[in-house]
Amino acid sequence: MQKIQERLRALKEREKAVILAHYYAPDAVQAIADRVGDSYYLAKEAAKTQAETIVFCGVHFMGESAKILNPGKRVLMPDLSADCPMAHMASAEQIAALKREVGDLAVVCYINSTAELKAMSDVCVTSSNAVKIVRALKEQNILFIPDQNLGSFVAEKVPEKHFYFSGGYCPVHASLLAADVAAEKAAHPQAEVLTHPECTEEVRALSDFIGSTAEIIARARESAAREFIVCTEPGVLYELKNSCPDKHFIPVSMACADMKKNTLERVLECLETGAGEVVTDAAKAESARRPLERMLELAK
Repeated sequence: MQKIQERLRALKEREKAVILAHYYAPDAVQAIADRVGDSYYLAKEAAKTQAETIVFCGVHFMGESAKILNPGKRVLMPDLSADCPMAHMASAEQIAALKREVGDLAVVCYINSTAELKAMSDVCVTSSNAVKIVRALKEQNILFIPDQNLGSFVAEKVPEKHFYFSGGYCPVHASLLAADVAAEKAAHPQAEVLTHPECTEEVRALSDFIGSTAEIIARARESAAREFIVCTEPGVLYELKNSCPDKHFIPVSMACADMKKNTLERVLECLETGAGEVVTDAAKAESARRPLERMLELAK
């Protein structure tokens, strides 16, 4: 590991690079990253970085968003095939049809989406700021795309507005069953259940705390509980164990195979060779930048 770290330091200096990694990336990648966080934190870091090259260890929409926010910088991904199925789970036709039918409508796009969907939206959100931003919008009708689970969570928190959904979902979080959570609760009756809002309503109903990945970590640090059932992608356990070494964490979700494509070897390769560069269409990127920048402004 020391030799890899030395090689990475030399490459980062040569390429004037910064390494950003999502909490769901493999442990070894989180360990060598300059910044580790959830989608909102990483979007902010990408927007303000002075580095000339951004190595984004996540899935494609994250690297794409970093490029959109930094059109003059080089953005590399360790594996360009690392994708998020949910990012595609809405359509231009669906959005256009609802805009024709419903007045006073805001299209709110979860950052876990393609540039095409962002470009058709009024504002982007993350799981950290979705409630705050939707509440701040003047429109009373909200089309929330693409994640229906996060959208329904926001709707519960903002009952004064009317919501429409595109029906998308995260395959990892949606596959987590309430029965599995209930079984862990029975086996660990003193444990707190920490849940990401991409989980289903049935899982959320069994939870003690619902929040973004960063909020889950903060809750674990602050809670007096000693045991936690963690209902999100298990990559977050790396930070949870580092932050709370005296606490016990029980994962119940499967891993995201796409996030795990970000291996240490591929991080080194993309810095050495420039492989995995993210390229965006200039006109599309300009349209997608506006809702991202509006998100960063409204979430302050």
